[in-house]
This record gives sequence, C-alpha cells and structure tokens, in this order.
Amino acid sequence: MNTPDRRLEVIILGSGGSPGVPMPGCDCAVCRSDDPLNRRTRCSLLVRAPNGNILVDTSTDLRQQALREKIERVDAVLFTHGHADHVHGIDDLRPFNHRQGQAIPVYGAEETVSHLHRVFPYIFTDPLPEGYRPQLTSHVITGPTDICGIEVLPVPLIHGGGTATGYRFGPIAYLTDCSAIPEASLALLDNLDLLIIDGLRLRPHPTHFHVAKAVEMARRIGAETTWLTHLNHEIDQRRHQEELPEGFVFAFDGLRWRTEPRDEST
Repeated sequence: MNTPDRRLEVIILGSGGSPGVPMPGCDCAVCRSDDPLNRRTRCSLLVRAPNGNILVDTSTDLRQQALREKIERVDAVLFTHGHADHVHGIDDLRPFNHRQGQAIPVYGAEETVSHLHRVFPYIFTDPLPEGYRPQLTSHVITGPTDICGIEVLPVPLIHGGGTATGYRFGPIAYLTDCSAIPEASLALLDNLDLLIIDGLRLRPHPTHFHVAKAVEMARRIGAETTWLTHLNHEIDQRRHQEELPEGFVFAFDGLRWRTEPRDEST
C-alpha cells in the first residue's frame, strides 16, 4: 500500500510587526539599514501541505509576499485574530479565486470569524453578486481539523487583554501575537521539531512576548528549533542573532523549513 505524502514546507511570508520594517518616519539604524534581513513585511506564514497551500493570515503585505514567493494558489486561510495587520490584505485573495474558479475556505476562532463578518460585510453578508470581491466561506475551528490533507490543531493564546489563535501542523507550531500561553494550550505543544513564536522586541511589551520572554517560553515548550517572528525595528537581525541561545533564530522574510514524514511504525 502506498503511504501518503505527509511532508510539509513552511515559509515565513512576513516576519515584521504591525508597522513593518523599515517603519515609516523612522531614521533608526535598523530602519536605515540596507541589509535585506532587516526588511520585514507584516507577519504571515505559508504552509505547503500535501493537498494544497494553507495561508496563515492575510497580512497587509499579502500581494507583495505572494509575488515574491511566486504563490500560484491559496487553498485555505487560517486567521490568528482580527487585528488589521493580519486581516486587511483579505482582498488580495481575489486573484486566487479567479485562478482557481472556486471559493476559498477560511478558518478562525468564533470571535475572529465574527469580526471578519462585521468588518468585511461585502464579502460575507452582502447578498448582491456584483463587484470584484473575494469569494470565501467562513468556518469556526474549535479542534483538530483536516485541511489540505493535514491535521490542523488550533492553540488558544492570550494577546494582551484579548485572545489569538496559534496553529499546530504536525511537528510545527505557529504562535504569533501572544503575551501568554494558557496551561491547556501548552499541553498541545509537546514533541515539536519547529516552534515559531512571537518575539516582538528587546523590551517588555503589554500584548506581545519580548525576546527574553519568548526564549523562556520556548525553552519550556522544548522544540528542537525555535524561530522568533513578528519582529519590530529594535531587532537588528545579524547583530542580535549572535545573542540568541543555540537553536534559536530570528525569522526573516522568505525563511523556509521542510519536514519529512515521521516513521509512526516505531
């Protein structure tokens, strides 16, 4: 019997915080840097799964990211939460609808899906067919769900006074925009090969992990490798990378990871 292909590839589409880097109006050393590793579009991830491409968030830089990575199709979208830098590129899904000839399913926590319906009524609730708008179907995700041939597990997170949703894809977990991880969610994060986690800046922040807190939390989770993402302009990628512990990496746009299927017979 043929064994299905369970390989995954993840691509950091965007590694930056909400203003991106360089940040408009800023003349700090990082914003003035000509190092491409210090040029960060808004935070987003692509998962190349066995049966299609899963996009995590429609960042405000989605068009630029899709062109850079030559993304030809989007088969599903997972939303982490409703903040503008993570959802306001939603109209850039329209060319994929046109190319694929069908609606794209989008998933999120109940609060996030309700937010999308409220902020983008022309997509989800407007009955009129006219206009060039995304064709999307919304779904609340509450537990393990098969999407594009892999099991996707939502991981509830604390984001300041609100919430966000991380996602686990087999041995990979993506936890952006979080300031705490509930104990019940930590129980979902054992035996990871790769953890991608929020590490906004060097100084503490009320709604995001800063670098030291992200490192502390990642050590508790115990993944083999950890990438810090959602980075603001305090982080000089090459200089501060030297200060990270072994096994930790500051993510950058275009960073890739490919995982081979695990042998489940042993």
